[in-house]
Amino acid sequence: MTSFLAQVDKITPPEIAYAAVAPILIVLGAACVSVLLEAFLPKHQRWTAQLLLSLITIVGAGGSLIYVAVGEVVPPQGQVTLSGTVAVDKPAVFLWATLLVLSFGAILLIADRSVEPGGSFVAQAAIRPGTVQDRAQAAKTGMQTEVFPLTLFALGGMMVFVAANDLLTMFIALEVLSLPLYLMCGLARRRRLLSQEAAVKYFLLGAFASAFFLYGLALLYGYAGSVKLTDIANATGGTNRSDTLLFAGFGLLVVGLLFKASVGPFHAWTPDVYQGAPTPVTAFMAACTKVAAFGGILRVLTIAFQHTQWEWRGVLWGVAIVSMVIGAVLGLTQTDVKRMIAYSSVAHAGFLLIGSIALSPSGLSGTMFYLLAYGFTTIAAFGVVSLVRNSDGEATHLSQWAGLAKRSPVVAGVFTFLLLALAGIPLTSGFIGKFVVFTAAIDAGMTPLVVIALVASAVAAFFYLRVIVLMYFSEPAADGPTVSVPGAFTTIAITLGAAVTLVLGLWPTFVLDWAGAGAFIF
Repeated sequence: MTSFLAQVDKITPPEIAYAAVAPILIVLGAACVSVLLEAFLPKHQRWTAQLLLSLITIVGAGGSLIYVAVGEVVPPQGQVTLSGTVAVDKPAVFLWATLLVLSFGAILLIADRSVEPGGSFVAQAAIRPGTVQDRAQAAKTGMQTEVFPLTLFALGGMMVFVAANDLLTMFIALEVLSLPLYLMCGLARRRRLLSQEAAVKYFLLGAFASAFFLYGLALLYGYAGSVKLTDIANATGGTNRSDTLLFAGFGLLVVGLLFKASVGPFHAWTPDVYQGAPTPVTAFMAACTKVAAFGGILRVLTIAFQHTQWEWRGVLWGVAIVSMVIGAVLGLTQTDVKRMIAYSSVAHAGFLLIGSIALSPSGLSGTMFYLLAYGFTTIAAFGVVSLVRNSDGEATHLSQWAGLAKRSPVVAGVFTFLLLALAGIPLTSGFIGKFVVFTAAIDAGMTPLVVIALVASAVAAFFYLRVIVLMYFSEPAADGPTVSVPGAFTTIAITLGAAVTLVLGLWPTFVLDWAGAGAFIF
């Protein structure tokens, strides 16, 4: 016993740079407080308290992030803390800022109760769909306010995921960000069966993807004797262990990452979940989850596997081509707006993967810029989708959007601008994003892949233009859907997304310079 106590006395606690990880601590701490509010506050006070807490959390985390970015909290080359599990470097700070600003817009859409009376979320999630109680609760004005702590937990997991310095921390962060999303997908007020089906599909496929990730982690641990990214990189430089462990582990690990990023052919969950989930949750997933997933992909490929790029780059070339082709071709066949945007995201994931495998400073900065630009455009687009409604809720079938410009020229004009941005038309952020990513790929010797990407972009532009033609050159049906007047929250989210899409298309220099200001810490 005495010897044991002597050994305990020798244990020194790890040094933690609290100021450097303050944004993460604020978000996760607020998520825990949000759970307590849900438990102890009366129902009629929860929505206001949860909304205020969520917005204050985003602003507070943003303020601490500014202090980290401009102060002397973190050395210029970055800092590793929490026993080497979290790396706070320039790319991590940029991705944290991206997640915070995008989640601000998503929370505004989640909190809105004017477009759908009572909000987009069911009042009592435990009620069986199709029952008398279910039809009765759809008319109530209450909403499931648990969505706010779930959003904060998912955001905290995303922030840890993009800064994780070892694969085990990355896996834990993956589960923290994924489990709340599985629940949130099944909370739609309307079309409950479709929403619950989306939640089950996302959960089951996500569980398989997590298993792939974890099995790959185990194989890489067997190869390198460590789960730290730098140790894996050092092991790839020269070891007597079998390369079978290395590349089998890499393949399984990448499958898990590509699933979360909606990269084809690992995209099977995307169209069904985008369609069935509540539209604010779809916006949150489409924007923030993609940032987190590609942030993790960039860190893993750049730090752990850069020395072996000649062995795996050809495989990811093929994955990028498949993703672009699936997104562009199957997007042409869609008759639902949300599913169309889902396949659009699969195509964009292919474009983002091109920048990720360039493994150059320009590829890193271009991919991060693309993530920011795409996120704002997507949140605004789903905000517009939530405004077109009929007696059953959102009218997402393309035929119901015919003649929309005659019913609401402003909504049709904003959606047209956002679709042009997704297509990559000049004077929008989408054009600049594709330009910087494709330029980095050409500099890295991937010109054939860029040519295929340009062809896929041209094909994908057709289904964006099809919606524009439908809105402006078709007659609206007599019993067609109406366009709801957005409340303040939805208006702010759409305006913010459209404004950033325009500003980044005209003056992208500041964000590009910030994205290219540093590299990952090794």
